[in-house]
Amino acid sequence: MEPKNDFSNRIVLTDRRHLLVDGVEHVGSFNEKEIGLVTNMGFLTLRGEGMHITQLNLENGNLVVEGRISLMEFIDNKNVGSLRGKGMLNRIFK
Repeated sequence: MEPKNDFSNRIVLTDRRHLLVDGVEHVGSFNEKEIGLVTNMGFLTLRGEGMHITQLNLENGNLVVEGRISLMEFIDNKNVGSLRGKGMLNRIFK
């Protein structure tokens, strides 16, 4: 999976309650406790409580999340093949 766009990849977390992500290509699944994203640099899973997507613009690759963010997990594009059969991709895209 190669990057599809020219968006920069930037993540800004303020006070663990406001998250700005640039380079977002797809939002797979989301609820108040977990959000699964595909970015131009790979997969990103967010975990926390009371999380809400307050802004999403896939044309510009921007996402804003409000809520308590307790974990950000990154998976590079080159490591996606090793995830098959482990449920991570299924969780992101449920």
